[in-house]
Amino acid sequence: MLVELRNIDKSYGGVPVLKRAHLTVDEGEIHGLVGENGAGKSTLVKILAGEVARDGGEIRWLGALPPLHSRGDAERLGINMIHQELNLAPHLSVAENLFLGHEPSPGKKGRLRLPGLPGIIDRRRELAEARASLEHLEFDLDPRTPVRRLSPAQRQLVEIARAVVQPTRLVIMDEPTSSLSAKEVEELFRVVRQIQARGTAVIFVTHRMEELARIADRVTVLRDGETVHEGPTPRSGFGELIRAMVGRELKDFYPARAHQIGEVALQVEGLSRLAGEVSTGASDFQDISLSVRRGEIVGLAGLIGAGRTEVVEAIFGAHPASSGRIVIEGREAAIHSPQDAIRHGLALITEDRKRTGLALILSVCHNITLANLGAAVRKGKLDLQREEKLARGLMDRLHIRARSGSQKVMRLSGGNQQKVVLAKWLFRQARIFLFDEPTRGVDVGAKVEIYRLMNELAESGAAILMVSSELPEIMGMTDRVLVMRNGRLVTELVTKETTQEEIIRFATLGE
Repeated sequence: MLVELRNIDKSYGGVPVLKRAHLTVDEGEIHGLVGENGAGKSTLVKILAGEVARDGGEIRWLGALPPLHSRGDAERLGINMIHQELNLAPHLSVAENLFLGHEPSPGKKGRLRLPGLPGIIDRRRELAEARASLEHLEFDLDPRTPVRRLSPAQRQLVEIARAVVQPTRLVIMDEPTSSLSAKEVEELFRVVRQIQARGTAVIFVTHRMEELARIADRVTVLRDGETVHEGPTPRSGFGELIRAMVGRELKDFYPARAHQIGEVALQVEGLSRLAGEVSTGASDFQDISLSVRRGEIVGLAGLIGAGRTEVVEAIFGAHPASSGRIVIEGREAAIHSPQDAIRHGLALITEDRKRTGLALILSVCHNITLANLGAAVRKGKLDLQREEKLARGLMDRLHIRARSGSQKVMRLSGGNQQKVVLAKWLFRQARIFLFDEPTRGVDVGAKVEIYRLMNELAESGAAILMVSSELPEIMGMTDRVLVMRNGRLVTELVTKETTQEEIIRFATLGE
């Protein structure tokens, strides 16, 4: 046994987050940790990583009781953590982030820590070592690129690389695949097995049951802060694990929908944009033509970097296209900004809800009314009671779990935050929805809720274009699938007449 957490307690403001939780990990083991959002998974692993102080319980490392009160203590034991919330310095390069705190100095074969002391950093060597590490991991990243110019998926790769280039006994991965495509998940699994072969243990926190079955030797389930299950990972049939996670059966994971597809609501013709025309380092796309009808869910599939996010952002006016036209309800729409898109009834649920979908320091109510504030204004002033009443109706409808409408949205779980984003656009009465990775970083119970809400929207006549890197989600939720590769649409498929393998073939080979 490498590490054992016994009877771990933790509370915030008198509210218990962990209640006598326990977890054991053997040397060289890949151990899955699952549970709904708010079950206490992140808190438990942060305690192990020395980032959060426990209120009670003990941690044994190789049978001993070492001091473990800080991240430095954890690193000295050989514990390294990859966070769900990326912990990078955006103004620094990839190479500088990889060796931050472990910078190489001239004339030394080993890396030298420079904890606030004067010293010289060998930038040439740092760049060379970073390039070698990235090539060894087969990550297609330029070590000279500033992290702020990377996509969320690329930033996740930097976090992974930073963790595994340091000598460790235990790597904690908190939702490491949430921003990765199917191909990049395969690369991650290869890296995980590679470090396992060196004798390094891995704690793999995930919401994706199929990933757990492929990578984990054993699994622990948390529910409401307590350990409710521990044992070998099932390779199929996850009913027992899901029941342990949510305390109930989840029937109809992808709920059936009454298909009443109507007229074309969104038509895109010849949309193109070069990456150099925007400052985000985004992929370009060319000659994109597609349509979405009322009552229809259309999937947009492809690898990370294929240009899917860039297309939906261009449709929404966040980074407008340089050519092409957008037709809404049969009329050409001049969309040069998100404000234009909102006026035409469009809504964008972004892939990074915390960075571009929510105002984290504002309340749930303020976030819900943000895109249609005028509805809660009386005599030129925001009517807080009216806002609370209007927002509460949507909170009840979408089953948003919060103490009150005044609770800051940053305090909610990922699934509830995503439902707040959706509530914002429902309050705006949008009729065309652009979903970019709608269930990224949410648990299985919240996924079912989001799928149900998407189906309700479609049944009410809304048109939905959905970007997703999860092929089971594409297969379970859509009527048609559009596949992108290298900034171009390569095919259109009827979902019920295709397979995941065919979609992957088009996404990777274009044929």
